[in-house]
Amino acid sequence: EQIEVYRQDMGALGLRTPPHEPRATQHIQEMITIIQVLIERGVAYCVDGDVYFEVRRCPNYGRLSHRSLEELRAGARVEVDHRKRDPLDFALWKSSKPGEPSWDSPWGPGRPGWHIECSAMSMKYLGETFDIHGGGADLIFPHHENEIAQSECATGKPFGRYWVHNGFVNIHAEKMSKSLGNVLMIHELLSQVRPCALKLFLLGTHYRAPIDFSPEVLVRESAAEDRFRHVLVELQRIKATRPAQADVRCDDSLPLMRQIREAEKEFTEAMDDDFNSPRALAALFDLIRDINLALKEAEGSTDAGPLNALALAGETLRRLGSVLGGLFEGVADEVAFSSRTLEIIIGDRVGVSDRIAVEVAYGGITADVRITEQDFVAAQELVRTAVASGHSPPMDAIKTVVAYRALCREKKDWAAADAIRAWLADLGVVVEDTSGGSWRVKATGR
Repeated sequence: EQIEVYRQDMGALGLRTPPHEPRATQHIQEMITIIQVLIERGVAYCVDGDVYFEVRRCPNYGRLSHRSLEELRAGARVEVDHRKRDPLDFALWKSSKPGEPSWDSPWGPGRPGWHIECSAMSMKYLGETFDIHGGGADLIFPHHENEIAQSECATGKPFGRYWVHNGFVNIHAEKMSKSLGNVLMIHELLSQVRPCALKLFLLGTHYRAPIDFSPEVLVRESAAEDRFRHVLVELQRIKATRPAQADVRCDDSLPLMRQIREAEKEFTEAMDDDFNSPRALAALFDLIRDINLALKEAEGSTDAGPLNALALAGETLRRLGSVLGGLFEGVADEVAFSSRTLEIIIGDRVGVSDRIAVEVAYGGITADVRITEQDFVAAQELVRTAVASGHSPPMDAIKTVVAYRALCREKKDWAAADAIRAWLADLGVVVEDTSGGSWRVKATGR
C-alpha cells in the first residue's frame, strides 16, 4: 500500500519512474552470496547462527563520517553483545526468533541485517562501483559507513564515488518525524499548491541544508510559480499566433541572446557546484525577468529575429527546468483560462465544506493553448487518488478535467462530455452548460 502511495505521489509531481524498484525480500540469495564471500575473506564470522562483520578488518572504516575507530567506539550506542569481537561489529545475518519471517541460509534459518540488503541490490543493478549514493544525513553512520565496509571488502573495489546526504525537513523549527506526528504528505500538499510550486520550495534550499516549512512558504512559492507560468503562457501564445521563422537565425547581438547564454552558464556552474539548486533557480528567475522585458519590446513587432530569440528563450527555460525534476512539466500546456472568477463548492463526497474561489474556464475554449488526452487522464488519476484517500482533489486537476470536457463538446463528442460530467457530479462538482457553447461550474451550497 505504501509503495503505491509513493508511486502516485511521484507521478503527481511529474517525476520519472526508475527502471528498477528492487525489494529486499526478492534478493535474499544475493545477500547470502556476499556474506559467504566476506566469511571466506576473513572479515566476517559466524556465532550461533548469526553472522557479524569484523570492523577492525576494514582498514578505512570511518572515512565517510571522518571519525576513527576509537572515536566511533567511544560514541557508539550499541546493544551489548559479548559474542561480538568488537562492539562496532554489525550483523550481516540474524538467526530467526519464533514468529519472525525467515529464510534458509548456510548458517540456519534467519533474516538479513539492515545494511547488507542495500549493498546487494545496489551492486546487482548499478555494478560493484557506481557514481552516486544518496540518503538522509542521519544515515552516514552507521548505515552508509557499514555499506562501504562490507561492499568494498567483498569486491576489493570502490563502492560509491559520490555521497549525497540531504538535510531534514523542519516544521516550525521542529524536525518532521512520525514519532512527533507532524509528517507532511505530498498528496496533501498538492491539494493546496501545484506541483511546480512544491518543487520550487524544495529546490530553494540546498539539499544538504535543513528545510524549514510553514504554510506561508506555499503562498510564496505559488506566487513564484505564477511568474514562470505567465511567461510560458505568453511565449506559447506568441508561438501560436506569430510562429517564429525557422530559416531566420537569431541575432546574436540581441540582449536576450546574451542573457540566454549567461543563464545557461550560471545554471551549469551552479549544478556543478554540488547541485546548488538555489543558485540554479536564481539563474532561471533572472532569465524570466529578461524574457519579460523582451516580450514588452516585441509587442506588436513582426521582426523574426526577436521572435526567434523569444522562442529560444522559452526552449532554454524548459530545458534547464527539466534538469530540476521536470520543474515546468505541464506548466502552460493547458487551457488558457479567462480572468473570470467563479465560486466552486465541492460537496461532502470529497470532504470539503468551504467555498473556494478559483479561476475556471468560462465562455468556451481559447485556441492558442490546448490540453491533451494525456493531461486529462493524469488529472483524473489525481482526483481519483485524492478522493480515495479522503482528501480534497487539487483544484488544477478539477479544472483540467472540466476543460477537457469542454474540448469534447467543441468536437461534438457528446458521449464523452456527458460521461465526464456524470463522473464529476458523482464527486460533487456540478458543471452547467450555458448558451453559445460556453459553460460554468455551479456553486452549490450545503
